Amino acid sequence: MSLPEEEPLIPRPSIKDVATAAGVSVGTVSNVLNRPQLVSERTRERVNDVIEQLGFVRNESARQLRAGSSRAIGLVVIDAANPFFMDVARGVEDTVQEAGGVVLLGNSAGDPRRERRYVELFEEQRVRGVLIAPSGDAPPDLGGLVRLGIPVVFLDRHPNGSPFSTVDLDDVAGGRAAVEHLLDRGHRRLAFVGGPSTLTQVRDRRRGAEDAVSAQLHGHGDATLLAVSTRSLTFRAGREAAEDLVAGPQDARPTGVFAANDLVALGLLQGFLTHGLLVPDDVAIVGYDDIDFAAAAAVPLSSVRQPRELLGRRGAELLFDAIRRRESGEPAQPQHVRFQPELVVRRSSSS
Repeated sequence: MSLPEEEPLIPRPSIKDVATAAGVSVGTVSNVLNRPQLVSERTRERVNDVIEQLGFVRNESARQLRAGSSRAIGLVVIDAANPFFMDVARGVEDTVQEAGGVVLLGNSAGDPRRERRYVELFEEQRVRGVLIAPSGDAPPDLGGLVRLGIPVVFLDRHPNGSPFSTVDLDDVAGGRAAVEHLLDRGHRRLAFVGGPSTLTQVRDRRRGAEDAVSAQLHGHGDATLLAVSTRSLTFRAGREAAEDLVAGPQDARPTGVFAANDLVALGLLQGFLTHGLLVPDDVAIVGYDDIDFAAAAAVPLSSVRQPRELLGRRGAELLFDAIRRRESGEPAQPQHVRFQPELVVRRSSSS
């Protein structure tokens, strides 16, 4: 199958074309676009009429190169398909738009190489600042951004020794709260499902789960926690984990499962229901993030709530503070904001 022939491109009108048609200088057109207060109302109207007639579109990229920076903020997330990160992005976008800027979104898909390419793209675009949810423990090489004086804020992560501001959640406390809830409901055969372990959030949530079981051991001694690692934090990974758990001996099957995020939890839920298990009667499930789909599931999902949009909004506010300090010559003052999780109990873990 051949592609249709392309029509010849029609040259776009230039700023010189606008100036000629309006009978003014190029500098006057530039002032109308960038400093309209310097031009008389009559001249502004004439130039704007010509701009509309010719369909002139300003070359924003060229303007940004001349100015050395842009109105854009770069944002890199680990998984653009995950509603959690889209809610974070919405909080970032709302804050940036309120300040008159725009957001350039990059999806690293958990790949450090893709992450690095987006960082390099933001360097080339001379964005005003970058928000990034790192794909691994080691943050990407941000030397280029630092040399250009472009501020950075980390989202959903606090890399050790980072000189940048960060916004994250106490995931250890969140994992502990989820498993304490299952223990309080009488469950003693427990499982933590999620991965990969290269993600700090996964490790912290598992550590919180282990802490809760260890604390219970001092009083009961009969609680166990099975760790089931997944290749990703997706719905499909949850379905596959459910298959593995159901295939095991019934008397060893966990009666309470804590998933590292809601997508995995929803996959587990569907997998268990497909095999005829009742939730929560046969197996209780607690997820993490409290995305909108959690409450709307066939069996409403208990989940550890993160303030997703607030996390994004606060990250953008810290970035604008760093930008203001840089542009005014003030010394950098990194800030670290940590939100506390909230367990939302629904029917998946409480009959």
